[in-house]
Amino acid sequence: MKGYREAYKKAFPYTIPVLTGYIFIGVAFGVMFAEKGYSFLWAALMSILVYAGSGQYLAVNFFVPGISIFQVVFMTLMVNIRHVFYGISLLERFNGMGKKKWYMIFSLTDETYSLLCTTKIPEGIDEGKFLFAIASLDQVYWVAGSIIGAVAGSVLPFNSEGIDFAMTALFVVIFIEQWLDKKNRIPEIIGVAAAFIGLQIFGASRFVLPSMLLIVMILFVSKKQLQKEVNLSCQ
Repeated sequence: MKGYREAYKKAFPYTIPVLTGYIFIGVAFGVMFAEKGYSFLWAALMSILVYAGSGQYLAVNFFVPGISIFQVVFMTLMVNIRHVFYGISLLERFNGMGKKKWYMIFSLTDETYSLLCTTKIPEGIDEGKFLFAIASLDQVYWVAGSIIGAVAGSVLPFNSEGIDFAMTALFVVIFIEQWLDKKNRIPEIIGVAAAFIGLQIFGASRFVLPSMLLIVMILFVSKKQLQKEVNLSCQ
């Protein structure tokens, strides 16, 4: 554990924005999960072993009759396909982290990715330990929020109508921050344009999957150029 205490001490201030966000959206997930009649222990286990953020919000709706395994797999893949591009841009950094790279790959959420790309390694701190500290702290925040929400949802009366918008609101904030921060806005434009086209063709209740397929197709076609831009942002 040599060096980890200092790494966590240095990493914590950078993760405070994630702490404030993950606690609240984790609570929202926990409340939704408890409404389905599941124990807070299952919410905690899901946040520890799955840790998919929007994928977990989506999974809450899978616990109803009539949902096929194909729909579960396909929707989860589409919602989290962006992580493929995150991982590609960080392969070299993770390869130098030994066994910790497997956890780093698993824990690569949107907010963690943003911190890993933008946070400067403090002087005198091992890079691998610092990055691991950021990733593990972020997951602790998410797990804690999930437990708090699930416990509260089990013992207190809640009207959870609209609470699932918490994750949507978080992505809106991330989108705005990325738009204001980056000079290359092509990925954002692709996402907005594809969603608009899907909405016009398929309607509000069916546009998500076609829009995401269109986004993925465009991103794969232009992946070399986009990967180059992402690598530059992470250097």
